[in-house]
Amino acid sequence: MSLRPKIPTRPPEERVKDFNEVVLGFDEKMAISEASRCLQCSFPTCVKGCPAEVDIPAFIKAIRDGNFLKAYEIIYKDNNFPAITGRVCPQELQCEATCILAKTGNAISIGALERFVADYVMKNGLRDKINVKKMKKNGFKVAVVGSGPAGLACAADLAKMGYDVTVYEALHKPGGVLVYGIPEFRLPKKIVGREVEYIKKLGVKIETNVVVGKSIPVEEILEKFDAVFIGVGAGAPNFIGVPGTNLNGVYSASEFLTRVNLMRAYEFPDYDTPIIVGRKVAVIGAGNTAMDAARTALRAGAEKVMIVYRRTENEMPARIEEYHHAVEEGIEFHWLRQPLEYVGNEEGKVIGVKCAVMKLGEPDESGRRRPVPTGEEDFIEADMVIEAIGQQAQKVLLDEFPQIKRNKRGYIEADLETGATSVKGVFAGGDIVTGAATVIKAMGAGKGAAKAIDRYLSGEWNPWE
Repeated sequence: MSLRPKIPTRPPEERVKDFNEVVLGFDEKMAISEASRCLQCSFPTCVKGCPAEVDIPAFIKAIRDGNFLKAYEIIYKDNNFPAITGRVCPQELQCEATCILAKTGNAISIGALERFVADYVMKNGLRDKINVKKMKKNGFKVAVVGSGPAGLACAADLAKMGYDVTVYEALHKPGGVLVYGIPEFRLPKKIVGREVEYIKKLGVKIETNVVVGKSIPVEEILEKFDAVFIGVGAGAPNFIGVPGTNLNGVYSASEFLTRVNLMRAYEFPDYDTPIIVGRKVAVIGAGNTAMDAARTALRAGAEKVMIVYRRTENEMPARIEEYHHAVEEGIEFHWLRQPLEYVGNEEGKVIGVKCAVMKLGEPDESGRRRPVPTGEEDFIEADMVIEAIGQQAQKVLLDEFPQIKRNKRGYIEADLETGATSVKGVFAGGDIVTGAATVIKAMGAGKGAAKAIDRYLSGEWNPWE
């Protein structure tokens, strides 16, 4: 049995000096070779692991046969953004986890193959050759609030169905977390921009610098459009709330990454953006956002970057690929450490993190072993602290929309399959409903809502009756 190939990446000593993409991806020969390993199962379990339910065996067979355009067309039926999902989806927990060959540790590299196809089509100017089935305009108008993965997926599918779609984005660039949350070295902005331009070609109108609930009243949106999809995400930061949180030098990961991404600090010195980065940076948390923040701080000039996590490597939520990349790049890991206080100097600047030393106890509701204090303490020197412990619902729109039901955590209550909310004609999906999740799950929610909106406006279905 042939083994799963190692996906090419740039050398660590080279890539830490810039923000260029780390993973290089397959070339044609590697892609065909990897596609040839697929067993072409009669009952493909990999498809069940894909939130978008892409016909994975079919597009892999097309790659094996050297028909890359056909492979792209197969993917595009269910996934509008394969160049994005091929880069940032946790395939190892989704489609690749359910691949039959995963039992041997040699699952097909589905994500890398998806990325290869998307990049090949773009590089060779074949995108416009794809036959996109678009229905005639039906006279209905739909507003999409938020241009992240859920909003863009919903807008694209609705446009194909013949709807007049307008997307409202609060920031000055469309893309949501794809632009402001994910670093350039993982997802280049030009790729997101390319996908956004293609959505515009479908007829979708995108208005930036518009805060629905402030720039435009919610009531005006409800009156102007026949249906509304809310996909504003969960970008508001959480903080642990320990003493010293207000010290200079303590940031949330969302603030730090947004500043770097939207103000183009990743293009220094062409864009001399005022980003302050400490010499010794402590990042609290061990999820994907923590890895992104740590690796960004390193590239932005930090001499030493540390991940501080209250559990161990076995319990961390980050993708194993991102963790390995961080280790290769020299990020230090302080396991079993729970911040108790951020310590500052007389000028009010953070100088370190006082931590409780933890041990692992019994599993909690997440299935991971619960961290328990040992009674010992530790001190980690740091002149910058970045908290990456999760995010919460964006409240700007929701505070101006009291009639829409929210759950105890502040997220919108919506049907997970259709996106239908408590307000007639209003749908929601993505992180604003589920809390922080994956890009492909948000896209899946947007696609599901688009189908439901079509059924609702065509008179086929009305959950509010």
